[in-house]
Amino acid sequence: MPKDLHSHADPARVRVTHSALDWRVDFAAKRLEGQVIHRVERRDPRAPLILDVKALEIDAVASGDASGWHEARWMRRPGEAALGDALEIALDPDDDRVRLRYRTTDEGTGLQWLDPAQTTGGRHPFLFSQSQAIHARTWIPCQDSPGVRASFEARVEVPQGLRAVMSAAESEDGEVRNGRQVFHFRMPHAVPSYLVALAVGELAFESLGPRSGVYAEPGVVSKAASEFRDTESMIDAVEALYGPYRWGRYDLLVLPPSFPFGGMENPCLTFATPTILAGDRSLVALVAHELAHSWSGNLVTNATWRDFWLNEGFTVYLEQRIMEAIFGKERKAMEVMLGMQELREEMAELAPKDQILHVDLEGRDPDEGFTGVPYEKGAAFLRRLEELFGRQAFDDFLRAWFDQHAFSSVTTATFREFLQRELLSRDPRVASAIDVDLWIEAPGLPADAPDAASPAFQKIDAALAAWREKRGGLDQFPVAAWTTHEWLHFIGKLGARLDQDTMAALDQRFSLTRTGNAEILAAWLELAIKSHYEPAFARLREFLVSQGRRKFLKPLYAAMAKDPTLTAMANSIYDEARPGYHAISSGSIDEIMGR
Repeated sequence: MPKDLHSHADPARVRVTHSALDWRVDFAAKRLEGQVIHRVERRDPRAPLILDVKALEIDAVASGDASGWHEARWMRRPGEAALGDALEIALDPDDDRVRLRYRTTDEGTGLQWLDPAQTTGGRHPFLFSQSQAIHARTWIPCQDSPGVRASFEARVEVPQGLRAVMSAAESEDGEVRNGRQVFHFRMPHAVPSYLVALAVGELAFESLGPRSGVYAEPGVVSKAASEFRDTESMIDAVEALYGPYRWGRYDLLVLPPSFPFGGMENPCLTFATPTILAGDRSLVALVAHELAHSWSGNLVTNATWRDFWLNEGFTVYLEQRIMEAIFGKERKAMEVMLGMQELREEMAELAPKDQILHVDLEGRDPDEGFTGVPYEKGAAFLRRLEELFGRQAFDDFLRAWFDQHAFSSVTTATFREFLQRELLSRDPRVASAIDVDLWIEAPGLPADAPDAASPAFQKIDAALAAWREKRGGLDQFPVAAWTTHEWLHFIGKLGARLDQDTMAALDQRFSLTRTGNAEILAAWLELAIKSHYEPAFARLREFLVSQGRRKFLKPLYAAMAKDPTLTAMANSIYDEARPGYHAISSGSIDEIMGR
């Protein structure tokens, strides 16, 4: 296993195999305090245990074995700002565990504490974690590398009336002690640190099926359950293709709007943004994506963040297959086309080094590799393999990949060896039609990248051409039957900038500034910024202040930042919105805004 450049840990010598977590959630201080006991496997009896820590106050460290504990010798070695510190703990000959008592601090980026006013209900505070890529070290002293997997258990004490949920099964009914609720969790499978997740708040639950359900604030849960009603069918669809779901339950948690991502594939409990609750199931591809991670990413995990495409490229491919199985080939074709359009647009702005699947992240924050390349270029590579070898052969190959590498972390080299042995070598003639090096190790998009054809998009293109040639008005577009994908294609094809009369006509006809669909609104607002369409600017401010999904924030702030006449407005909006953003989102926008 190669050295993970984004972790101080040295798991080749001493590796954590199980963690027992015990926390008290203090909303008044906005602090998590408690302890973690790590069981360790010692391959070098003279080596210390090295943990990643950042923005944590370490109160005490002990080591020991089944017979008891003793004070440990330890030191905290400063590291690069993005990586935090190395915590080195000396181990006596018989030691097989360590115990750390610690507290989180305000500087930590892995937890977001929300005041009641930042929630839907407005009555209780809320806490949630977001550990990917290297933020787990800001709330758990751990070997914070995707190449290190450990099982875990947890005891979580929260204020009475609130509920704790984790990326694990609840192992006991919540008990009440001294006016506080105690929850217990257990994850028997070994998972990397970035998949340990916690949320605490006023949460209700609705079942979606025998092994799935949704948690959300009481005012949101019914809407979420309606939106996610196809979840059980999605699970069945993936199992039919790639083998059994191995995590027990698959539940979802709809978080408050400040959650920085669309979703996070925490085992047993996907975290999801409320911006996908469109009311018509048009944005549930995100659920398919996070569910697919139960195979690609959680079951078989990238060993380092350089191998991130093994998580996300595979997951986008599986997501597209799920959407085809549930909603048909046309839905899949639209999603493929939109993804490829976005990829080409983004790659035009990326440096060549960032267009490579097996990206070099030495000396960089791994978040810099979280572009569309590992997602869409990775999926395109897999679609090309399917195209060449046939769907059945490629499905068999993928199922074998998941089965033979289940609950392990893998590198790009591991995948390439498996690909050569299990697919390419079985038909050298077909294999000669694809240049694997070009796909994985070179910038750009290879000429043989497969796209898709969508009859629905072709109709929109034809109607747009007629409209531009004055052969028809806006009433020729049958928007009442359009999906979100058709709207996004339509807006994307309108042009980079339109005149005021055209923007006003579009807005009057389609009420785009007032749409409640976050994806459509974000696309329209970006066009409004570039077109200086001021009637949309009040809604732009409202949208940027009311939610913190980084996917929406970055292009909107970037569009304003590029226009000298709009930088004052951008700074005014950001000053108002920034306190409510997650640190992951504000970090990205700080860079755009030069702060």
